[in-house]
Amino acid sequence: QVQLVESGGGSVQAGGSLRLSCAGSRATVSNYCMGWFRQAPGKEREGVATINSDGITNYANSVKDRFTISRDIVKNTLFLRMNSLKPEDTAMYSCALRESLYCGVRPLNGASFGYWGQGTQVTASS
Repeated sequence: QVQLVESGGGSVQAGGSLRLSCAGSRATVSNYCMGWFRQAPGKEREGVATINSDGITNYANSVKDRFTISRDIVKNTLFLRMNSLKPEDTAMYSCALRESLYCGVRPLNGASFGYWGQGTQVTASS
């Protein structure tokens, strides 16, 4: 059973930065489409960023030029570097794995991801 464990969330002032980590076990994260998703209270889940096995990335328009998805093959870990955080970035962030090399024509669609972590809370206050 694939396991994904997130860490790195916390509370920061608007304009601050955080780096989220997602450690994978029983699956090599670089061999799959991996993604970060978020959900704020009362809102639908939103795709934030994805990376496929070739390293091709996709970002939601709301986070482009502020967030960066990456991975460490040796550590088998997925990262999300978040800069210039805004209050509207406040949400529970989860990483997910799609059992495919590629993320498909709708890469930020969470419905195609079969394995999820438990999430880590990010709060950016003004």
